Amino acid sequence: MFIIDTALAERISARDPVRVGLVGGGFMARGIAIQVERHVEGMTIAAIANRTLSHAIEAFRDAGVEHPVRVGTPDELDEHVRAGRCVVADDPAVLAQAESLEGIIDATSDIEYSARVAVDAIDGGKPLVTMNADMDATVGPLLKTRADLAGLIYSGSDGDQPGTIMNLYRYAKTVGYQPVLAGSVKGFKDARRTPVTQREFAAKFGLSPQAATAAADGTRISMEQAVVANATGFRVGRRGMYGPERAHVTQVVDAFPVDELLQQGMVDYLVGAQPYPAVFVMGYSEDSTRQRYMRYFKMGDGPFYVFYTPFHLAHLEAPLTAARAILLRDAAIAPAGGPQCDVLAVAKRDLKPGDVLDGVGGFTAYGEIDNSAAIAEDGLLLMGLAAGGRVVRPVSQDRPITLEDVELDDGRLTVQLRREQDALFSQGSFDGSSETCVQLVEGWI
Repeated sequence: MFIIDTALAERISARDPVRVGLVGGGFMARGIAIQVERHVEGMTIAAIANRTLSHAIEAFRDAGVEHPVRVGTPDELDEHVRAGRCVVADDPAVLAQAESLEGIIDATSDIEYSARVAVDAIDGGKPLVTMNADMDATVGPLLKTRADLAGLIYSGSDGDQPGTIMNLYRYAKTVGYQPVLAGSVKGFKDARRTPVTQREFAAKFGLSPQAATAAADGTRISMEQAVVANATGFRVGRRGMYGPERAHVTQVVDAFPVDELLQQGMVDYLVGAQPYPAVFVMGYSEDSTRQRYMRYFKMGDGPFYVFYTPFHLAHLEAPLTAARAILLRDAAIAPAGGPQCDVLAVAKRDLKPGDVLDGVGGFTAYGEIDNSAAIAEDGLLLMGLAAGGRVVRPVSQDRPITLEDVELDDGRLTVQLRREQDALFSQGSFDGSSETCVQLVEGWI
């Protein structure tokens, strides 16, 4: 944070604000636009792209920009932005190809659309901050590798749970505590929630019913923790995670099997703990001298210590993440290699041949995290690829959906990217090295 404000101050002094393109026109995108245009000096949202152009215009108006200019080509965008005008477009590729923009923030929720935004940004030579954990959990390792090859930063956002967790992970590791557990706090999880049951809650906060459903039925936390696992090399102790109930986040020290924590590190979550919605990392140190200091600072007796943040504020942190990526070439969170955890699709109700899966936050399936090797061995369908899949044989409620149970649409970009990712990482194992990833891609291509 304090390095970022110094970097932005230099752009203020130079009267050369960081020009960012924003994709999306919903709840989160509007919050980001308002934050940047009203409160972040040294940066501007120069362009907003959204399929429904009126939403992009409304996002600018909420932020105090009354008359954004509609553009249809990168050249038009560049002309207006260089003249100090804000612009809107209905195609995010226009932003990706524009020379005047320095980076892209993706604040969209549809996995397929977000994947296209990411591919276009990388092809256009733009650093990317994605706020779509579902997309990142599904094809992020491949996109990160493509970005590495292009010399670009691919990053999740600070302020979202995974990015805030990764800050704690990096902090604990830097100060000499071995991270062994990374997680967040949930109020509850109910796999039976649907867009109908969540409609009122969604309307109250300006969310889509699908986004509210994904948060309630457990899919979202599975996706987010898969993102964390892929960044840290951690895994899950069992399918769906343990998710024990605790009164306070500091009680996590006795909530998980110690041997599993020390062997490989885990991602998981707590239910009902205060403060809510905290995120946490548990660090480990047997050093008796350090333990004496930690007792003095009220961190407990050790050897496990809980580092936590009681809040995460995505709309405030996303702009700073963009500055971090553009000015400092540092990702808040990104895959460190091949996938360690994935999210499988589980039938939310009995499914019959001919049914079409409606994807994340829908009526037909919910997601559960598991270790990637276990999902591949069992031939299970990934939740991130489920949308549009046609059921070809009966699947009973709460049973994992296999690849043999559905026909996928081979024309979908996410299906193609995931197959490319599977082929890529089948040639090597995770070692936490971006260099290894680059070597794998160069050899595969």
